[in-house]
Amino acid sequence: MALPTRLTRLLGIEHPILQGGMAWTATAELSAAVSNAGGLGIIGAGQMPTEVLREQIRLAKTLTDRPFGVNLMLMTPHIADLVQLCLDEHVPVVTTGAGNPGGFIAAFKEAGIKVLPIAPSTALARRLESQGADAIIGEGMEAGGHIGELTTMVLTPQLVDAVDVPVVAAGGIADGRGMAAAFALGAEGVQVGTRFMCASECTIHPDVKERIIKAKDRDTVVTGYSTGHPVRVLKNKLSKMVEELDRSNDPAAIEELGTGRLAAAMREGDLEMGSLMAGQCAAMVDAIQPAAEIIAEIIAEAEDVMRRMATVPV
Repeated sequence: MALPTRLTRLLGIEHPILQGGMAWTATAELSAAVSNAGGLGIIGAGQMPTEVLREQIRLAKTLTDRPFGVNLMLMTPHIADLVQLCLDEHVPVVTTGAGNPGGFIAAFKEAGIKVLPIAPSTALARRLESQGADAIIGEGMEAGGHIGELTTMVLTPQLVDAVDVPVVAAGGIADGRGMAAAFALGAEGVQVGTRFMCASECTIHPDVKERIIKAKDRDTVVTGYSTGHPVRVLKNKLSKMVEELDRSNDPAAIEELGTGRLAAAMREGDLEMGSLMAGQCAAMVDAIQPAAEIIAEIIAEAEDVMRRMATVPV
């Protein structure tokens, strides 16, 4: 059974579930699998060379005939080239993070591309809506990778009150209970990242998947506060070194130490000196499953929770 919302109609998808656009993790294989299962798969561009992203987009087109997206990290040095590539390839949906995509929204809209920026605050969300954003992704600090200051529980209803476009809740959502909670807060969809890292179709190193499955509730930590761009990761040797540099307020050393560490984790399986970006909900992931099975479980559980909540006496 589908859960139709304004978001599903906007994106042309069956289920209001977006797969997080995780760099070095969300490849064409995973994105296509999520889209084929009725969600919105998203390729994580990160700092991919332009030609590599082109290959990923074209591969996704061979693997699915359903809508998919590309996540653009606006701090990427060659972001203008990646934007132009998405325009040239007529990518159905673009999500953005690490900045304000206002300078690009008009071109995307003219090309018929739906734009869903990540907004960690109501002020930015209002600005993005006025610039033409089709929906807003509100990502709480429970998420893996780069984070803001507010929790998903607090941020989501404030965004819903601040804008008229659909709001997608992200951060800490790994099952149907989280989806039902997001709907109760006014969201019309959810973005799921960490759980999809353990999808069968996800191409990250198997050791990283096993590390996520073994994670406990306090196994993540936020590092890099002194850089102004804090990152949530699973604890390891690298995270401890970054914490030490944070305490000595040495952001330059953190930037140097962190170069290439995400790829080392996700592609090479370096569990000690790789950047194991994952959310707090890693502790809720306990199996490697096909993306379609993950989506089916989330939807079924959300529907069950909402049915039970409807019977609660008021």
